[in-house]
Amino acid sequence: MTEQTKATPTAHEVVERFLSAALDPAGGNLADLYGASVVIEMPFAPPGIPQRSETSGEELRTRFQAGAGAREYQKIDSVVIHQTADPEVVIVEYDVHGKVVATGKQFVLSYICVMTIRDGKIVHSRDYTNPITGARALGMLPQLIELLSQESE
Repeated sequence: MTEQTKATPTAHEVVERFLSAALDPAGGNLADLYGASVVIEMPFAPPGIPQRSETSGEELRTRFQAGAGAREYQKIDSVVIHQTADPEVVIVEYDVHGKVVATGKQFVLSYICVMTIRDGKIVHSRDYTNPITGARALGMLPQLIELLSQESE
């Protein structure tokens, strides 16, 4: 009897799984796509959110599950996946449509992510989104403005 080997998914396939799993309300499937050790960078992160973090896939699972109660992602569209000269690096553009659970307020967040995918797992992600749009969606714009004004003093 021969053992069938499961092929390692391509970077493009992992991104497709990522986009699908992002809609999972519990966030568990999304965490499964990340490696045991992950670097996440968010150059435009608002004050109070680290611009760079090194974490484990299990810590991400906890983070995703904690955020799941505050917002509900409903659909992802405007997806464009760009292959690069490096087969481990993919650039993905997409819009996330959702609502804030507490208020029912609808939002659309646009992202550009540069992902490094090794052995079928995301090991590095550089995420670009507009922090003002995110703060507005979550009803946190006054807090963002306050934090920014404190930084400029």
